[in-house]
Amino acid sequence: MLPSADSRGGVGGRGRVVSCETDSWDGGWRGVLTIPGFSVPSCGHRRVRVGEGWIELVHSSPPDRCSSAFTQNFYYITMLRDPVSRYLSEWKHVQRGATWKTALHMCDGRSPTQDELPACYSGDDWAGVTLHEFMDCPSNLANNRQVRMLADLSLVGCYNLSSMNESERGHILLTSAKSNLRNMAFFGLTEFQRKTQYLFERTFNLRFISAFTQINSTRAAGVGIGDEARRRIEELNFLDVQLYEYAKELFLQRFQFSRLRERREQRELRVKRREERRWMKEQRDFLSKRRRQGEEGEVAPTEDYASQVGLGGMSSTVETALKIQPSAQSAQSAQSAQSAQSAQSAQSC
Repeated sequence: MLPSADSRGGVGGRGRVVSCETDSWDGGWRGVLTIPGFSVPSCGHRRVRVGEGWIELVHSSPPDRCSSAFTQNFYYITMLRDPVSRYLSEWKHVQRGATWKTALHMCDGRSPTQDELPACYSGDDWAGVTLHEFMDCPSNLANNRQVRMLADLSLVGCYNLSSMNESERGHILLTSAKSNLRNMAFFGLTEFQRKTQYLFERTFNLRFISAFTQINSTRAAGVGIGDEARRRIEELNFLDVQLYEYAKELFLQRFQFSRLRERREQRELRVKRREERRWMKEQRDFLSKRRRQGEEGEVAPTEDYASQVGLGGMSSTVETALKIQPSAQSAQSAQSAQSAQSAQSAQSC
C-alpha cells in the first residue's frame, strides 16, 4: 500500500484505489493504493502478474478515466513477515471465520480446477479449526503463501502440481520470488518497523506524520506452541523460510547502504554550507572595507594631499615675507634720504 503525501511532507490525503475484481472504480482491491504521480501503466483488461491473484492487475475502468489517470509509472511494494508468525496469524484469522472464497487465483487466464486446488473444508467457512487440522490440509494456501504471491506461477504450470516434481517446482518458485522481490521499488519487514519507515521515506522522498511503532504483542505472538509444532510449521513453509532469510539480508543491506549514503550527503551538505558561510563572510568583509575607505575619503584628506597642501602654504608664507622685507628696506632708505636733505637745508641757512 503506497500512501499519498500532503503538502506538509507527511502522509495523508486520499489515494486512488484500483479495483481488480469488480468494475467499480471505488472497489476494494487490497493489493495497491496509488498516489498522485504513481499509477498503473495502462487501462482495460490488463494482467500484470507478480504472484497470485491479489497482485494481478485485472481492472475495468471507465474510458475517460483511462486516458487521464493511468499515464505514469506504477511501483510494486510489499511487506514480508516472519513465516511462523505469519502462518499462526492466518490460522487465527481463519479460525475466527475468515475465508478467501471470492479470490479467483487467476493464472494464465483461468482459475484452478477443483482437482488442482481442493478445498480444505466443507461448509461456509473453517471457523474453529485447530492448528493441527490447519496444518494437515495439503492444499492449504497458507503454506508458503509469501513465495507463491511473489513468484510467477506460470513458470510451474500454475496450480497443476503434476507438471513437475515438488523439488523442481519449489526451486523455480523460490528463484522467481527472490527475483521479483529484488526488483521491487521497495519492500519492508514487519519485524523492523522503524527501518521499514526509514527506507520507505528515503525511497519515495516522503515523510510520515508520525513514527512507526513496533508492536510485537500480536495474536500470533500470543499463541503458545511447542517446539514440535514450530518445526512442523517451518517444514510446511520451508520456501517462505528461505525467502525471508534472503529478504532480511537484502533488507539490511539496503538499509545500511541508505544510511551510508545519507551520511555522505550530510557531510557534503555541511561542507557546502561551510563554503557558503566562508564566501558570505568574505563578501561582507570586502564590502565593509570599501565602505570604510569611502568614509575616510570624505572626512580627512589623504597623507599626500595634506603634505602638498602644507608645502604650498609654507611657500606662500615665505614669499610673502620676502616681499615684505624689501618694502621695509625701501621705506627706511627713503626716510634716511629725507633726513639728510633736511640737514643740508639747515646748514645753508
